[in-house]
Amino acid sequence: MSPTRTPIQALEAKLNARWKNITGARELSAQIRSTLRQDIAGLDSDDSSVVISGSLARDEFTSGSDIDWTLLIDGQADPNIIDILPHIQEAVSRAAAKPPGREGTFGTMAFSHDLIHQIGGEDDTNRNTTRRILLLLESSAVGRPDAYERVIKSVLRRYINEDDGFRRGSGKYHVPRFLQNDFARYWRTMAVDFAYKRRSRFGRGAAIRNFKLRMSRKLIYVSGLLTCFSCELQINANPRLFPCPAPGGSPECVACLRDFLRLTPLEILATTLLAFPHLDATALSLFTSYDQFLGMLADQGTRDHLENLLPDPDPSDTTWCEARRITHEFRNSLLELFFDEKSRLYDLTKMYGVF
Repeated sequence: MSPTRTPIQALEAKLNARWKNITGARELSAQIRSTLRQDIAGLDSDDSSVVISGSLARDEFTSGSDIDWTLLIDGQADPNIIDILPHIQEAVSRAAAKPPGREGTFGTMAFSHDLIHQIGGEDDTNRNTTRRILLLLESSAVGRPDAYERVIKSVLRRYINEDDGFRRGSGKYHVPRFLQNDFARYWRTMAVDFAYKRRSRFGRGAAIRNFKLRMSRKLIYVSGLLTCFSCELQINANPRLFPCPAPGGSPECVACLRDFLRLTPLEILATTLLAFPHLDATALSLFTSYDQFLGMLADQGTRDHLENLLPDPDPSDTTWCEARRITHEFRNSLLELFFDEKSRLYDLTKMYGVF
């Protein structure tokens, strides 16, 4: 792969495809992040990072997207740091059409202690789990990355150091199960919360949330699974890291996982597919359907139509029918990928994705 190409561009060239909506969203995301970086300059420090997640961090930003952001704190308590929040919000408001979600997970401060030390148990709330998993799977620092990088590496160390089977290599496969189980838990939480939001919001916006759950939200989980499976499959964006120098070794494994997680979810998917040429047809189907998904979200009329649909849309609604067709194609292609025996993904999926 050319060093100037992203994994998606390499896959696109290999398949002689053209995913214009993926490309357009990536370019717009880069522009918005650059603007934000300039607008928040000087607001962060070595103890705090402005972290974005959601579509902007995934390189999937469209004109109707909101910006999920957090001021991540990893340092001594500063009673004046709350004064920074309105300035960040002002910069974000200029760049996005909508504010962050109403649940209060984003658009505020988050502290490293809870993200690192509250994994599991009663104190690991939905909000804390969401912040932690999205920090790993779909986030980016738009200014100083000092605190951001420290927290991510500390979270990964928790998962690796407390996974005895992974560190000792006592399992049949080399997969960080503690980390994988938390990814799976978050995916199921998203699915359950969809039903909660549908009821609590009286069905408003249920159709477009359903569309996103089946596509971008599912992709987040897919990227988490593939990240964990990459340890066994010996796949990484940086070939220098393989073969693994110290299977189960904490510093080496943390560095390797962090390297992989610098990729966006779509890039993780593309990196995996590039390793298995026999899945080229599956790769084309996956990325074409995702490109169509982003195309629907980028079209303001289509997006408005989906946002205003009733909870149970009319089966004859052509926009909804097209959305469903895209989600089914994406789902079926993912099943082809994860239950492919030639790549060993079948065995890993049975072992870790099912039981």
